[in-house]
Amino acid sequence: MAHTAVHHHEAHPKGVARWLFTTNHKDIGTLYLVFAFVMFLAGGTMALVIRAELWQPGLQVVEPHFFNQMTTVHALVMVFGAVMPAFTGLANWLIPMMIGAPDMALPRLNNWSFWLLPPAAILLAMSLFMSGGGPAAGWTLYPPLSAQGGIGMDFTILSVHMLGFSSILGSINVIATIINMRAPGMTLMKMPLFVWTWLVTAFLLLASIPVLAGAVTMLLTDRHFGTSFFDAAGGGDPVMFQHVFWFFGHPEVYILVLPAFGVISQIIPTFARKPLFGYNSMVYATCTIAFLSFIVWAHHMYTVGMPMAGELFFMYATMLIAVPTGVKVFNWVTTMWRGSMSFETPMLFAVATVFTFTIGGLSGLMLSITPADFQYHDTYFVVAHFHYTIFGGSVLALMGATYYWLPKWTGHMYDERLGKLHFWLTILAFNLTFFPQHFLGLAGMPRRIPDYALQFNDFNQWSTVGAFVLGLSQLLFAYVLWRTTRGGERASGRVWEGAHGLEWTLPSPAPYHSFATPPAIR
Repeated sequence: MAHTAVHHHEAHPKGVARWLFTTNHKDIGTLYLVFAFVMFLAGGTMALVIRAELWQPGLQVVEPHFFNQMTTVHALVMVFGAVMPAFTGLANWLIPMMIGAPDMALPRLNNWSFWLLPPAAILLAMSLFMSGGGPAAGWTLYPPLSAQGGIGMDFTILSVHMLGFSSILGSINVIATIINMRAPGMTLMKMPLFVWTWLVTAFLLLASIPVLAGAVTMLLTDRHFGTSFFDAAGGGDPVMFQHVFWFFGHPEVYILVLPAFGVISQIIPTFARKPLFGYNSMVYATCTIAFLSFIVWAHHMYTVGMPMAGELFFMYATMLIAVPTGVKVFNWVTTMWRGSMSFETPMLFAVATVFTFTIGGLSGLMLSITPADFQYHDTYFVVAHFHYTIFGGSVLALMGATYYWLPKWTGHMYDERLGKLHFWLTILAFNLTFFPQHFLGLAGMPRRIPDYALQFNDFNQWSTVGAFVLGLSQLLFAYVLWRTTRGGERASGRVWEGAHGLEWTLPSPAPYHSFATPPAIR
């Protein structure tokens, strides 16, 4: 196959039909990114409903049942509607260009993978308006709460099926593309780290999403077809749902964060003007994290009455996963060490990601210790930990990636001053929102409740102020994106001047490698 750029969209009709029927990886990447941003704003609005209710003790803004629906749908929208599609959008845009492929291996499947998402999102939104309301069982959908409720819960289960199906098809496409369509000379150990992290993520998705599909299918048959998988009255066990769910759920956490590690591994070397330190160890650490993520699931379940041997196994396995993660952090820091660093907006987001994700990792290490977790379990400490890893790890990395590759995507340079303002508003508001929640959790405030005791009031008010500043600052992000796509200073092939301390001339049009470490430089 000749490795020349194939611009499918030139032959496509214009207007709406172009976006509906496109098989061009760049167009589909853009669709994913736009969809993810809309879902990010929707999920963020739900978070503001939650924080508004928690401004003070008592029930003042929403009904408790609706509050529980908000906590559930907020999480499902953010995980399956915002973070995962955003990284899939990055994969679509960048992987073919990074490995020298003309497009994704399965372009029409690629189109279908995307167009499964909007109907799934509509189903999830509709669940809130059904009789009995939407799902009110937390994003984990534990029975018996999820075995109750009206038709909204069934809509949610169908939505999760469709979202998972989209992820499976996208994963098959990513694996086929990376394995079969690399340019001559592009061996696996010469691929950019972003491609490596996505290859591993795709295998994680293939292995874990069908497990979630099985769990929610059993839940559906319990609800409507007289089975008793999770109903103790019929000989079932609700704890079995937890085992099945978390066998998906813990790899899912790394599905959300491994592509972020890939993004950071592209951005930091560019602005440190040094090649990435320890490329091989980064690849091996990524694979090790993926393997270990499948044997730590029951650390979410220390309080269900496991045997001591089980608790010890999951405790030690969970502590072990901190080792390859620490390898990555030290490699990023070493890459920056004595580098000729500059702090453009993408680099600010990348450094903040390393910092905040490390805080989340350390609180995760605290949660891994069984006797301590009995105190932390289902408190706001877990909420703080989760958001430091997923918002601090994945979402900040996505924002950094957007600023980093926006000139490549649009041909225009974003406004650096507005980008930095967005960064500082986001990082300060994020820490103001979630850092106090560590203290709330340690003091004993349970999560997923609309009311709380008076002594938790001050930290909750700090948290709510931070959440509203964080939410409103994303409107600035939307403005920067809109303004950049509309025009502005033209981006040149050397937009990140002097990256890696090396110079190379760019043919026209600028190939991907003006924005990533060319394999030869490693």
